[in-house]
Amino acid sequence: MAGQGVSPPVVDTHVHIWAIDPPRYPVGPTAPGWKTLPDEPGTAEELLAEMDANGVDWAVLVQTSWSTWDNGYIADSVARYPHRFVGHGLIDPQDPNNASQARYWVKERGLAGFRFHPMYYPGQKILLTPENGPLWEEIAALDVVIQFHLRAADADQVAAIARRYPHLRLIVDHMGYPEVDAGMEAFRPILELARYENVYIKLSDIKGRSRQPFPFPDVHPYIRALLDAFGADRAVWGTGYPGHHRLRHNWLTLADELRLIREGLPFLSEAQRERILGGTAVELWGLG
Repeated sequence: MAGQGVSPPVVDTHVHIWAIDPPRYPVGPTAPGWKTLPDEPGTAEELLAEMDANGVDWAVLVQTSWSTWDNGYIADSVARYPHRFVGHGLIDPQDPNNASQARYWVKERGLAGFRFHPMYYPGQKILLTPENGPLWEEIAALDVVIQFHLRAADADQVAAIARRYPHLRLIVDHMGYPEVDAGMEAFRPILELARYENVYIKLSDIKGRSRQPFPFPDVHPYIRALLDAFGADRAVWGTGYPGHHRLRHNWLTLADELRLIREGLPFLSEAQRERILGGTAVELWGLG
């Protein structure tokens, strides 16, 4: 296994994989207004080869927005490679039966959590609707890890869930999308989530937030602010897509993603790097 003997393991907490094999593994949008569909698969095996080549031990598989609400490929990949992958699916926040769906994907298919996209539902507090009360009660009973794809305007929804269910582990994806042109004050709602000890931050898509070349120094003040607020003990790292799909989606290669954390953020201590690259994730998901 890549990186065997290294403590802690290196854990990529955000990788999308998908198949194009309908009806077994259908493709189709989950986000309102989503129109993009893949023209080739991005497979678990492609990801594993890349992980092995770069010394990444574990990956958290996150269902893509173009793979429908059927998390089957993620679940099957976790079942095939249980010592390399954990799985996070999508649950439709507008499905009246979503509580039973959450229970199915965890209890019967082995997923370790879910991802929600409140930013895709502007103008409404989609996570906090009365109809989703049973969903959150079920998620709380399952005690799984939840990731949120959101911007600062959606932070109040995560805050409400964090208060209501203090035992749930909640992760803000992509640093909460800091906008370098908007300034730090506009980012304040994300930083204020640090008051809840069950909220974590994911350092990912740093390139996508930047207007400058590697190592993206215009984003560094936001990363420092996040680490000052949350601490490295509540920070994880994630990258995006397997293999050549990274470049197709304007992400860094896996090697450069690792280099960014290890060399491109000089304000990090070695202890912080170890927590971000795997130590925190090992604790969150109970990885061995």
